[in-house]
Amino acid sequence: MPKLSTAYHKLLEQWHTLTGCKYFWPVFMVAGLLFCAAASTFEFLDLYLQLILIYVGINIILTVSLNLINGYMGEFSVGHAGFMAVGAYVASLLTVHVFPEAAANILFPLAILAGGVGAAFIGFLVAIPSFKTRGDYLAIVTLAFCMIVKSVLENIDAVGGPRGLLGMEKLTTLPWVFFWTALSVWVIRNLVYSNFGRGVLSIREDEIASDLMSVDTRQVKIIAFVVSSFFAGIAGGLFAHALQFINPRMFDIIKSTDILIMVYLGGIASISGSIIGAVIYTILLEILRPLGIWRMVLMPLMLVLLMIYRPRGIMGLKEARLFMPLSDFLTEKLWRQKKKEANDAST
Repeated sequence: MPKLSTAYHKLLEQWHTLTGCKYFWPVFMVAGLLFCAAASTFEFLDLYLQLILIYVGINIILTVSLNLINGYMGEFSVGHAGFMAVGAYVASLLTVHVFPEAAANILFPLAILAGGVGAAFIGFLVAIPSFKTRGDYLAIVTLAFCMIVKSVLENIDAVGGPRGLLGMEKLTTLPWVFFWTALSVWVIRNLVYSNFGRGVLSIREDEIASDLMSVDTRQVKIIAFVVSSFFAGIAGGLFAHALQFINPRMFDIIKSTDILIMVYLGGIASISGSIIGAVIYTILLEILRPLGIWRMVLMPLMLVLLMIYRPRGIMGLKEARLFMPLSDFLTEKLWRQKKKEANDAST
């Protein structure tokens, strides 16, 4: 026990050294928000750089939310672009046709929330039949859902049909993207390390065993899927008001493939990996833009190579210390120490 207490206090000291102090995250959030607000107001960052940062933030939301399903829960969803489309169209229709133009800036958060709620509702409807089965059926259902959303939007003239929808003001700014990105990371991080999150992880490891241990696996799956869909809708609303134009072709299987690449590039079951994957992929897309259509050949090829040589990604099943609760960090350290001692004893 004394050794455990000493190790605990030592790790606690290392933790506070790493994060600076217990106010590290609040100070970081306020500082980040102030920096983004200053960059947007005074434009000391080039508008092009600001747009890239906006796309990075949107992609982080998409990647972290999909990682909840594909990484932490161990299922395989390929329809994230469909939920993004629902959020984009719901938020856009509200700001263009419902909300008064004079109050668009004030009501913009409500439009984004409505987009997330709309995507979450559709995600709930998709999850109910999907999780009655096991295995790869979720991939088939979500792929079909993505194709259905695209086809439906193309055949509804009220939302622009195949021509798309325009008329949105550029309401997506760097501060708003920072806020929603930080919120999504914070919510999913807390969800993963909660008791509910343990149930999500147990499904990935062994669904039958977790069911026998009184985990309501179907309920856990549905809730996780709804949360993931909600944040995909948030990202869709931000995307629509950054680009000021959307059409159904933007949310096809290629967009879902982009999100999958970011998830598996950064690493499954890792929030820090999702952030790394989104940043690398977004910047790489801009660097390769001069290649034109060949860029869209190289990116799916990257996914194939990742699955062959690095199936878990850069940070697969690992987490940066900044995103881990102290108790988990301590438990992992002690477990690794005992495992090392056991290996040394056996040799």
